[in-house]
Order: sequence, then structure tokens, then C-alpha cells
Amino acid sequence: MKTKNFKIGTVEVGLNTPMFLMAGPCVIETKQICLDIANRLVDISQRTGVGVIFKASFDKANRSSISSYRGSGLEKGLEILNAVRQQSKLPVMTDVHLPAQAHIAAAVVDCLQVPAFLCRQTDLLCACAETGKAVNVKKGQFLSPEEMINVVGKIRHYGNEKILLTERGTFFGYNRLVNDMSGIPAMKQHGCPVVFDATHSVQQPGGLGKVSGGNRGLAPVLARAAIAAGANGLFIEVHPHPDKSKSDASVIMPIDWVENLLVDCKKIFSIVSNKQSE
Repeated sequence: MKTKNFKIGTVEVGLNTPMFLMAGPCVIETKQICLDIANRLVDISQRTGVGVIFKASFDKANRSSISSYRGSGLEKGLEILNAVRQQSKLPVMTDVHLPAQAHIAAAVVDCLQVPAFLCRQTDLLCACAETGKAVNVKKGQFLSPEEMINVVGKIRHYGNEKILLTERGTFFGYNRLVNDMSGIPAMKQHGCPVVFDATHSVQQPGGLGKVSGGNRGLAPVLARAAIAAGANGLFIEVHPHPDKSKSDASVIMPIDWVENLLVDCKKIFSIVSNKQSE
């Protein structure tokens, strides 16, 4: 079954639509930081012609340490995301970790995201599907691309065809992720647009003990490779001052890098799209 194109806010996504971007801070820190990033993304979108979906998490439930900053919480977080949506006019996306959060978040956001570690949680997937909102599922670091068909099947069972799958690396021993770009066309065979998470893919989970490490400098390299492999869109967590980010400081991308990267990736995307249409 092939998923039809659909819209997340004003951004059209699908297997044969223009390249799009999901971007924002890893976790909600303050309303002002979110608005500043959203405004920058609006400008970048206008200059590059790439549709942008703003992403930020109200809670990061799988932090390495009990002392790690988790976020603003559900109520305040959704209030901030609603402000971003209203003021920037960008569609917004956020993670949900519990079935009960799905309908509450869906009242505010345009797309619900299921974190990689939770991608097999049937109750969570079904709750997201029942909202009728678009659902972006991160592929678990422990799953093959082929196994994601079962994830897709759970969401489709509830009549929701607005499904995206996101590649974010596969465990390779301890504290290491690798990317198999052949997984991108493999997941597209499930009939869903595939997004590539460039920043989490260069993460070293738990690599610094109480926090994850990583190498953000490799994220643009992998982003270009993923688009060349056929990814429909990119997922990039960004921050104006990455080293001060309260989550994923080692890998989150400086927002100043984004525009030039999108220009490069858009050219690659055009080449790949033209080859596929020949």
C-alpha cells in the first residue's frame, strides 16, 4: 500500500513531494528561545524554498541521568508550542511518551512523534493514530528497516495513513551508532515518506557517562548522503548556541549551518528526483 501525499500544516509530505525539513531545539528550554529559532527557520524556509515543520519536546523521558534536564512539562510545553505555531505560522511537532498524552498534544500540534525507544509500544502508536494527526515514528536503534512494516501496520489499523518513518542510526556495539543508507529505500517500500535524522545519527548514546556524546560536524555529511539515498526530508535539531543546549549539546547543529546545508541537499534531491522520473 502506498501512502498518499498529505499535509502537515502547510507543508506537503509524501513519496513524491519536495524536500522538507523538521527542525527545532531538542527540548523546550524557554519560550523566547523557541520563538527565536522558529523565526530563524521561517527566514531560512523563505530563502531556500524548503518547507519547515518546527519540532521541540516538552519532555525528554529517556535522558541518560536522573539529573538531566527533561523539559518544560506537558501543559507549559504545549502553551509554548501553540505560541510558536501562532506567531511563526510554522506547523509544529512534538514527542509523546504515553498514550494519554496523544490526544492532549494533538489539540495543539500538527504532527505527533513517537521516540525511537518507544516505536514498538502498541498502545502509544494506536493512541497517536486515533488522533487523526500525522505521526512520525523514529525507527528504533534496535530494529531493522524491514521490521518497521509492523509499526506502520499498527497505525494503519486505525485508519490513519498520515505516517512518516525516520531513520536515526542503528546500535553498533556500546555507545556507537552507524547508518546504513540502504535502509532508506527499504523503509520507503512500506509506502511512507522517510525522514533522515542527521543530528541523532551522530550521537554516541551515553558516551560521556551521564550524558550522550557525539560529533555534530558529521551531521551535514550524513544529511547529504541520506538525500542522495532517497530520503524525502531531513530532521535536524538546531540551537543558536549549541554548546549551551540543555539536551544533546554534543550533536545539536548550529542554526547558522542550516541554510547552506539545505541549499546543498536541495540540489542533490533534485538530481535524485530527476533520475527516478527517467
